[in-house]
Amino acid sequence: MAATGAVACSGCLAGVAATFGYQKVCTKPKQNGANYASPGIMGGNPWASPGGWRTFQSPNKKTGGAADLGKSFLTEGEADFSKLGSLRKELDTDAFIATLGKLIGVSKYLQNNPRLKIVPQERLAADIVMEELRPYCVENGGPLQWEMLEYVPGRPSLKVVYPGTGKQTVSFVGSHFDVVPADPEQWNKDPFKLTIEGDKLFGRGTTDCLGHVALITQLLAELGKSRPALKRTVIVVFIAAEEGGETGVGVDMVVKHGKMEASKQGPVYWIDSADSQPCCGTCGTMSWSLTAKGRIFHSGFPHKGINSIELVSDAIAIIQERFYDNFPPTPEEDRYGFACGSNMKPTQVECKKGSVNQICPEATMHGDIRVSPFYDVADIKAAIEEYVADINANIDIGMMPSRGPYSTYQLASDVEIQPGELRNGVVELKWTGDIDTFRGYEGIACSLDSQGHKALVQAIRETAGVAKPFSVNGSLPLVKSMQKAGFDLQLCGFGLMAVYHGIDEYCTITSMKGAYQVLLRVMALLESASE
Repeated sequence: MAATGAVACSGCLAGVAATFGYQKVCTKPKQNGANYASPGIMGGNPWASPGGWRTFQSPNKKTGGAADLGKSFLTEGEADFSKLGSLRKELDTDAFIATLGKLIGVSKYLQNNPRLKIVPQERLAADIVMEELRPYCVENGGPLQWEMLEYVPGRPSLKVVYPGTGKQTVSFVGSHFDVVPADPEQWNKDPFKLTIEGDKLFGRGTTDCLGHVALITQLLAELGKSRPALKRTVIVVFIAAEEGGETGVGVDMVVKHGKMEASKQGPVYWIDSADSQPCCGTCGTMSWSLTAKGRIFHSGFPHKGINSIELVSDAIAIIQERFYDNFPPTPEEDRYGFACGSNMKPTQVECKKGSVNQICPEATMHGDIRVSPFYDVADIKAAIEEYVADINANIDIGMMPSRGPYSTYQLASDVEIQPGELRNGVVELKWTGDIDTFRGYEGIACSLDSQGHKALVQAIRETAGVAKPFSVNGSLPLVKSMQKAGFDLQLCGFGLMAVYHGIDEYCTITSMKGAYQVLLRVMALLESASE
């Protein structure tokens, strides 16, 4: 839900002299063999407050750069449904609801959370889809070709093809069989049973992503029934292992084994977004932990202890400051409609338990980084590691700010310590995953010049009356790697962002009926462009 960019080197690592009689020293390691004069607080950084603490103003004030994206079009005229022959022009809502009901009925067994050792059985969902499509498959005299792509037992992806007469294709992928876990005690509905209340369809996966599975299943069924003479081959891949982020199971293996090569002959629509508008981009994600180690001591003598809670807090502040200097907002983020640029923040904190009158010797902050698609995750990783190394190398020269006249991260030489105790504080960085993990979740900036993007925007505008392309700071697995492999990847979805992974998740019948119209228009527009 996965880049390039220059890295600017600037940022202040400390503050100015305070009125308390102690001093925060603003220094920074040498760069390229020369002393580095910080352009931060002491150097007149425009984000620095007069009081000496850096105050960040919102750096990503929107100028409406994404507004023009909603005006894109592929053909001068509207989508010509005659290009689709007798294909049904309205969603068969009864059939859609029936299929979705079956899928939600097994969603308890489609829950996925590797950390909790909850493993989905995607075969159950794949079998339901094939039950609906089998009457229209080749073995029963129909046009649909299908293949179970199983690389881990019981966890297949499913590929279905409706052949066209030409070499060009249009593909719909990303709709996945697995769901995030749901706690029935927290829901007001049964999460594992489809509940219909007016226009709303409740159940785990209705928005993410079994509603899309049922929708595209109905599109395939209608193609199988009406057999329109299309120029473009329609390729659908329902995928396994999306929610858990696993590799070696789902779409990465489908691509690795060459099962999607034909999809390079046309746009590939990743149908796993929301709000029925074109999603032009996503951010990457990188998770981290930073542990500070100090010295336990009686809290009445702070100058004889090293406070790990203060140390990890100050270290994170320095790392964040340098991060935002080195990876600032870009004009492309505005153009694509990102709500904010690359960002780093702590999300959890923990420390060793002890008495409240003891200085804590070890504390850890956990958090993540959201990386816009215009920066490379390898550059981010290397930069953060450099920041941490700088902190450790310079704690003893006053690089770190102080929390008062008696707070220190380096003990005086006359302070007696025991074997194994630290005289200097230290911070340790740990990544949750390696560079390959982060590559798997890189952000994507979809091509805005492709036929796929233009057809999607035009189709949504014709269906809904207006197209409002947007980008999200959330992440989707493997989309960037597919783009790098040569696929024209476009993102869209028709669930509701407000209930993604939430309690009482639902989609609406109205949205799914509109979604069917959008998919038909996309196909019709691309058929016209194929002439």
